[in-house]
Amino acid sequence: MFNKNKPFNELPDLPPKNNLETPAIFKSVIKANKLLAELKGFCQTLPHPELLLNTIVLQESKESNAIENIVTTQDELYKATLMGNDIKNQSSKEVLQYREAMYWGKEQLKKNNLITTNLLIGVMQRLRNSSEGIRKNTGTKLANPANNIIIYTPPEGEQIIRDKLSKLELFINDESMSELDPLIKMALIHYQFEAIHPFSDGNGRTGRILNVLYLLQQELLGLPVLYLSRYIIENKSDYYRLLKEVTETGNWENWVSFVINGVASTSEMTLVKIKDILELKSKAYYSIRNEFKKGFSKELVDLLFSYPYIKISILEQYNIAKRQTASEYLKKIAELGWLHPIKIGRDIYYSNYKLIDVLSR
Repeated sequence: MFNKNKPFNELPDLPPKNNLETPAIFKSVIKANKLLAELKGFCQTLPHPELLLNTIVLQESKESNAIENIVTTQDELYKATLMGNDIKNQSSKEVLQYREAMYWGKEQLKKNNLITTNLLIGVMQRLRNSSEGIRKNTGTKLANPANNIIIYTPPEGEQIIRDKLSKLELFINDESMSELDPLIKMALIHYQFEAIHPFSDGNGRTGRILNVLYLLQQELLGLPVLYLSRYIIENKSDYYRLLKEVTETGNWENWVSFVINGVASTSEMTLVKIKDILELKSKAYYSIRNEFKKGFSKELVDLLFSYPYIKISILEQYNIAKRQTASEYLKKIAELGWLHPIKIGRDIYYSNYKLIDVLSR
């Protein structure tokens, strides 16, 4: 029997016994799968998808951290991408660690296509810049931040937590355990991970990276380009209410519908955003090509849309031009109205303010 004040060591393993293929869920699944397929297919047609990925993942990182009240402005974040170890803003640093954790998880998945406990620990360690592992401390309780009232006490004891993660790992990777549609499974997996709450911190962010890694594993996405965190921010109270209802009353249907509708909504939104970025990039391409003529480099325009903030050394790093020529290029592009120069310390940064506007919408 669930008691919010006691460790939920009796948390049931997946899958639940509920019927999760109701007409309403089935209809949502069809729509979400269609939109996901469209997003995946569109990304596969891009000449350099990894360049666009840089900006999209950065935005998802920002939104996911915002759910945990780790807030940074677009300006602070994009400047931080160029500062290396000199980042002063802690929130920006944590957003960049989230992106690093996402990329690391994606690379690990390529090795054997398995989502394991060790992979999730590695993701958490990178997004927190920590060497911690599974939660060992006792007395962990989750409270409503508004009134500090306890709403949930997760399982307690390292071995119990590891056992529950092991069962979850089996459910994720063993297709014979369930014939449910992968999107329904993703909703179940996300709930279970959050309910296990295996780490002392970073569970929410790790759980949101887990969502995207699972879509990659199931080949529903080719790249981690989904803005799922934006949907959660916009529906934050429903998100936490429905998680709570699964725990307290077994209301899986509403939770699953919520997650699947989120996948559909964010697939559609991400597709629109990528198309807007590409349209802007196309206009920049022709404008800069007409101005540069012989000195024009398509790689230079690709680079401008991979870094919302750019500086001379980035052009040098990618062998676009040596320092003096790179400086002339950026000045000329700024004169055309595509970049805005900003002096920070001794460096001049150039903001692609039109790209930032698209990302901020």
